[in-house]
Amino acid sequence: MDSISVEELADEHLAQARAADSGRSAQALHPGRQYLMRQTLIALREGAGMNEHLAPAEATLLVLRGRVSVSTRNERWEGGAQELLVLPDDRHDLQAHEDSVVLLTTLAGR
Repeated sequence: MDSISVEELADEHLAQARAADSGRSAQALHPGRQYLMRQTLIALREGAGMNEHLAPAEATLLVLRGRVSVSTRNERWEGGAQELLVLPDDRHDLQAHEDSVVLLTTLAGR
């Protein structure tokens, strides 16, 4: 069994996001096509985000630090530290309203 310090990774990736032109940095924590569940730590500096995209049918976003919003054409949800957002099964974007770190969990289709 592997042990990962999420706090240390959050610090590391937030520093990388602050220095990156894109304003973000990410790392797969539970990677591999052979797994159904996938987890990715994503760090975003304030004002950065991810453009509209389609997510798997089942996905959640746990906000570890900061404040983010997820928007579709018709709805918007905000989440702060220690809040869990269930991502819509629809095209959506992600925006950071302050320096933020989130944990994305998805289930891949069989």
